[in-house]
Amino acid sequence: MGDVAFRGFNCLNANCTQWIIVRDDEIGDAFDIPCPLCDFLHRSGDEVSFYNFILRDIEEDLVIEEGKFAVLVDDYLAEAGRFKYCVICNTLKPLDAFDNHAARKTKRQSECRLCKKVYNSIKNQTRTADQHREAAQKRRLYIELGGGQRIDSAAVIQRFGGSCFKCGIDLTAVDKTSERHLDHTLPAVFLWPLTTENATLLCRTHNSEKAGSWPSEIYSDDELRRLAAMTGIEYAILTGEPHFNPQAIARFGRSEEVDALLTRYAPYMDEIMRVRNRLLDATGLDIFAVSTIVSEAWVQRADELRS
Repeated sequence: MGDVAFRGFNCLNANCTQWIIVRDDEIGDAFDIPCPLCDFLHRSGDEVSFYNFILRDIEEDLVIEEGKFAVLVDDYLAEAGRFKYCVICNTLKPLDAFDNHAARKTKRQSECRLCKKVYNSIKNQTRTADQHREAAQKRRLYIELGGGQRIDSAAVIQRFGGSCFKCGIDLTAVDKTSERHLDHTLPAVFLWPLTTENATLLCRTHNSEKAGSWPSEIYSDDELRRLAAMTGIEYAILTGEPHFNPQAIARFGRSEEVDALLTRYAPYMDEIMRVRNRLLDATGLDIFAVSTIVSEAWVQRADELRS
């Protein structure tokens, strides 16, 4: 099944929510596809009506046209999403989750991009699964420290014209979404959230170079002026000294917030201690002093890391 494409679509019966998966090669010029839940028949040449309409000229009080608002079943299936199975994880995924492979029937590789990444890490003896999980947990930690993630990816991509802000490479022409990165303009290490306003579209290379850096440390003055205009972040902030998000600092003045954080991310206390020490050095706020549950042993270890 690794080289068989499928189409997925919702049953056209307005009273049914069944998702239907059909092999692509079984949909010819003539087809009859029954819904397995309600038996509604999706037949080539048929149309499905959703409601009646009246197009009226209000000023002249004239009916211009009236009838049924309907779509052809052929057109509906023609635009249905296409899927295939990964031969490793054996799950059905959109074709976009697979890299290109011109020689194959589906024009896609047999393993999905995620499984290929894990396979390569094993084959090349690079990152282990535990390292992947730890990195993901750290990302979640910093997202939560900054106040969460509220981002409209499509809006950010549109704002930057689909191109890397730093080098201008067209990222809309890149098939792999892993090459398109939404960078924290004001870094997560300073507890700024990843929002639609605080995001810059970068390619993989420049996202790696920018990671954790304040904008003034990576961009030229001309780029900073353009970035201020495009994001709405003040030029003075982009060019100024790195500083922590004041809203995040305000949250961690409350013991219930700090206690919840320490409990949720207890397995990653080393990272929390680093954050605590950076906050303490930069702002004077000691989140361990705010907490009502933190062990004195953690306080002593954090203090030793500062010295």
